[in-house]
Amino acid sequence: MATKKTLGVGFIGSGFITRFHIKSWVAVRDADILGFWSPNRNHSEEAASMARALHVGEARAFTSIEDMVAAPEIDCIWICGPNHMRLDNMERIVNVLRSGKGILIGIACEKPIARNVAEAKRMVELVEQAGVLHGYLEDQLFSPGMDRGKTIVWARGASLTGRPYLARAAEEHSGPHMPWFWQGELQGGGVLNDMMCHSVEVGRYLLTQPGTPRQSIRPVKVSAQIACLKWSRPEYARKLQETMGSEVDYRQTPSEDFARATIHYVDEQGTPLIVETTTSWSYVGAGLRLSMELLGPEYSLSMNSLDSGLRLFFSRKVHGQAGEDLVEKQNAEQGLMPVIGSETAEYGYEAENRYFVQCFLEGKQPQENFYDGLEVTELLMTAYMSAEQERVIQFRPSGLDTFIPAVARGAWKG
Repeated sequence: MATKKTLGVGFIGSGFITRFHIKSWVAVRDADILGFWSPNRNHSEEAASMARALHVGEARAFTSIEDMVAAPEIDCIWICGPNHMRLDNMERIVNVLRSGKGILIGIACEKPIARNVAEAKRMVELVEQAGVLHGYLEDQLFSPGMDRGKTIVWARGASLTGRPYLARAAEEHSGPHMPWFWQGELQGGGVLNDMMCHSVEVGRYLLTQPGTPRQSIRPVKVSAQIACLKWSRPEYARKLQETMGSEVDYRQTPSEDFARATIHYVDEQGTPLIVETTTSWSYVGAGLRLSMELLGPEYSLSMNSLDSGLRLFFSRKVHGQAGEDLVEKQNAEQGLMPVIGSETAEYGYEAENRYFVQCFLEGKQPQENFYDGLEVTELLMTAYMSAEQERVIQFRPSGLDTFIPAVARGAWKG
């Protein structure tokens, strides 16, 4: 590994999130994208073609995960497939490594690391058995604005007047692209599992002093609420089924499209800290909105992804094709529209992938890893517990390892 100068990376999955990673790779050095595997061979070929067209690697489509892991040019795997396939993907990777047919330096997994705590713990067990470096792909921690803001706040505000005590994080848009996201059993829940994984980790990150370990702040209790505010309404449930297919029936088996949670932490001195999170698939606006806040004794930080430096206006006479060329999850093509100049940079994908590539190349365990993915899953499942029981839950509650949210069991009726 010490003689490696460039890593070869293979991707499991070829959908929406994988394409974000491919686009971001134009800003990544010392690694080439060389392989893709997807259950749909055509999709793998398309992703490989996209990588080659962007000159980020001479990628090819593999016929199986096993073949890709065993290929001598593949040094690392990025797991980016659907949630319900995470564990199966990981087991197949590790089986090849155990057999001695393949050698990997590192494995990185997209959020959430699993659908529930039992699966998340198994993911950790497998990566430990494999003996490879591992990373948890949480792009928002690498957003340039948030990273820079945190650095300044802690260096100036916190060092002079005391640590921050309240973090807020939200991710909101009009709903996911693919049918499996909307199905509780496949996805592991609704918007809480899909997107609060971002917000929970952003809040923890902002409240953690730079240079100190994750364990320097400790969660002590969680309260949460969930609801299906929009997509269970008859007209929208019908529209959703027409778009996503007969398996997605929010009149009978909805998942939550709104969730909020409050997580109480304490630091090493017992100082109380709070993270407030909100997530929504029922947001109506220009498109995806990410917002973060951090408050301390004499300072504050705030960021909103739709507060773009670039805005375009199109009058009602401009009738164009619908798309997402201005902002992810775009909801309109007319009026005053914010434009994200580079989503892969602003959302953190570029810095994220540079970081994990460098860690793997240097043989260094990334600070954001499978253990973090596990704790995020534990907090999300505790939030589901709180929402179902309508009470504050002390962390870690008994029964967490075997808990499956009612939404994921198809037993929640909103």
